[in-house]
Amino acid sequence: MTSLFSPGILTGHVAFVTGGGTGITGGVARALSEAGANVALVSRSMEHLEPAAAAINDARTGAFGEAFAVAADVRHPDQVASAIAATVERFGRIDIVVNGAAGNFLCKPEELSPNGFGTVVDIDLKGTFNVCRAAFEQLKQHRGQILNISATLHYLGTPMQLHVSAAKAGVDALTRNLAVEWGRYGIRVNAVAPGPIEDTEGMQRLVPEPVKEKLRQRVPLGRFGLIKDIEAAAVFLCSDAASYINGAVLVVDGGHWLAANRML
Repeated sequence: MTSLFSPGILTGHVAFVTGGGTGITGGVARALSEAGANVALVSRSMEHLEPAAAAINDARTGAFGEAFAVAADVRHPDQVASAIAATVERFGRIDIVVNGAAGNFLCKPEELSPNGFGTVVDIDLKGTFNVCRAAFEQLKQHRGQILNISATLHYLGTPMQLHVSAAKAGVDALTRNLAVEWGRYGIRVNAVAPGPIEDTEGMQRLVPEPVKEKLRQRVPLGRFGLIKDIEAAAVFLCSDAASYINGAVLVVDGGHWLAANRML
């Protein structure tokens, strides 16, 4: 596959990518490698990580970076700290953190259990904090950056997505606060908020076929997004081209949320 970016734009950088085995963050990890960064793929299980790392390494050419798989549950700070240490041991540093570990399922609020709500908050929000906190010293040392994967669900009321909406609203707040608090160390903190992305498990699993066409009609650009659209935004925000962007939540949704309440 041809890279979207100039070869070597991130050469010498090391990225720590949670949820990096599959889906959007799997694509982001691959794109960061294509841009030259070495990448640590992090998730609870090696089941998806090892094939993803192998695929990246098998496709390496020219200035592409190396991939390394390391298991850790972002809900457990001790496991995160171990994964950070393993990445530094392997690659010598960490410059970029991508927080993409997430959980989701459809559920009406009146049927949502406290455990179900708490599990999503633990993964999406508390997990993001755990990783940011554990990576702080490395990011401070190398004037690095954090990229959080958010969503647009909480901009309006999204049915059966209360738990995820609450967690991602927290991720946005964390993004902005850390941008202010850690900017003094040269650490940039931004987020990408994907809209409906067609080639994801979430779209296949959570959006019934009869709903998809109506949803597509609500996107001003007339199409669903693709993982490659998020990859492009991620590499931009992690590169020197975005060196004065801090505290931004970049919405990548074709204008969907802005037009979500319009009449069809």
